[in-house]
Amino acid sequence: MKEGFRQSMAWLHTWVGLLVGWVLFFVFVTGTTGYMNYEITRWMQPELPLAKTPVEVAPAQVLGFAFDRLEQVAPNARMWSVTLPHRAVAQRTDREAGIAWEDMPRAGQERGRRGKEGFDPETGAPDQPVEARETGAGWELYEMHYALHYIDYDVAFRIVGVCTMFMFLAIITGVITHKKIFKDFFTFRPGKGQRSWLDAHNLVGVMALPFFVMITYSGLVFFTFQYMPSVKDALYGTSQKHLKQLYDELFQRDPVDKVFIPVARPAASVPDMVATAQSAWGELPVATVMVRHPENEGSYVEITGDTSNTLNRGFPPRMRFRAETGEPMATEDKNNASLQTRNVMLALHEGHFAGWWLRWLYFLSGVLGCAMIGTGLVLWTVKRRNNYLAKGSQPGFGHRLVEVLNVGTIVGLPVAVAAYFWANRLLPVEMADRADWEIHCLFATWGWMFIYAALRPLKRSWLESLYIAVAAFGLIPLLNFFTTDRHLGVTLPHGDWVLAGFDLTMLGFAAAFAYMAYKLKKRWLKQETRA
Repeated sequence: MKEGFRQSMAWLHTWVGLLVGWVLFFVFVTGTTGYMNYEITRWMQPELPLAKTPVEVAPAQVLGFAFDRLEQVAPNARMWSVTLPHRAVAQRTDREAGIAWEDMPRAGQERGRRGKEGFDPETGAPDQPVEARETGAGWELYEMHYALHYIDYDVAFRIVGVCTMFMFLAIITGVITHKKIFKDFFTFRPGKGQRSWLDAHNLVGVMALPFFVMITYSGLVFFTFQYMPSVKDALYGTSQKHLKQLYDELFQRDPVDKVFIPVARPAASVPDMVATAQSAWGELPVATVMVRHPENEGSYVEITGDTSNTLNRGFPPRMRFRAETGEPMATEDKNNASLQTRNVMLALHEGHFAGWWLRWLYFLSGVLGCAMIGTGLVLWTVKRRNNYLAKGSQPGFGHRLVEVLNVGTIVGLPVAVAAYFWANRLLPVEMADRADWEIHCLFATWGWMFIYAALRPLKRSWLESLYIAVAAFGLIPLLNFFTTDRHLGVTLPHGDWVLAGFDLTMLGFAAAFAYMAYKLKKRWLKQETRA
């Protein structure tokens, strides 16, 4: 090999990053929104009430209201479930009081009709249903980062999986290439053209390097069965029945043929059972109380702990008690090492365990990931344009295509996401397939941004696209003011920081794009003056 090992890794890093860079940018933009999924969904359904003032209520009172209501609405159910309210800063959102049930299945059916409702833990009054607008909300954006859109799910999983593996390779080769990686972290030389883009790429790459390694590797773990199906196929088979058997065993689900009889209010004290479980688990709060009655086994109450703010959130601790006597029952713990490892990897990837400050750190790390990919893509074009000019020639079609893709993706995709929020406010509330049209508006705007970048000179397309981004994000709070009563004038005095935070974040993005436009324009004017 004529070139050295580091030079070979640099070549691999460059071309691997370019080949999948635009897809990865899309994955990072949409995936980063997932850390604010709840907040985005709240904002996109302005009909929902403002945040309530936290109230602590004794479990005995909540359970009493819950069982009274369940006896009314689900007297012939094979399962009752009660969610206990909980207020905790570490959680993504407060857990509200609620009940759920599953009716006895009809003849020939495997499952019965399911229902759920919330209630006021102080009075027991059922929550009044709110007719919120149909919307894709934050979930649609989050889903696109692994399922893309408009294409088959299995195809999308494989495309994203290949790109993720390429990114993992790009990270490894990038670390090898930059032998002064820690020195690069403290080095940034503005106004130096290609050198500045390289410094920026190195800076953001090193700043969140542990996050990038974790997020790419854990992302591959998400779809283990899709990427490596041979093991499960060899052990269980390939049919849907065999696949269901696998998941029943993996997630400890009751077999479909297990027979249950209608449940009734437990004779023993359920609050005492909750207190026993709480004492055993210490600081881990109780999440749900479920009542079931398998045939020939007797009725039991199952208490489940809340692991939503822990790394091992997939299989929370459980304790069972006999409904008639309150006597504890032996339970089988199937949470083995491999499942715990999987749970930890998924929790790290999704960040559901994180408190508000750590979720913001996740979010900012995702933004840095977008910046790392974006600066890498721009660096490729800047470096090769300088090489062309040094030889006295002009860049060809391939180079121009990459420049258009860069503008349309790095700036155009954020503008398209902003258009998604605009569509949520401007599309008629009664419109059929409204959620689908929100997504159509996103991709239509994105396509228009590509066309605009192709029709304008390079520097003008960058600046004008950035101006569009400033307007698209900066005017969202104003749009919210004119179309709803959930604007900053209401949410800030009320103290609803979820809704207010969304509007303020939009202003923050507008300011960031304005700063980028200012710096680019200043740089290019300086170059023209020298020329």
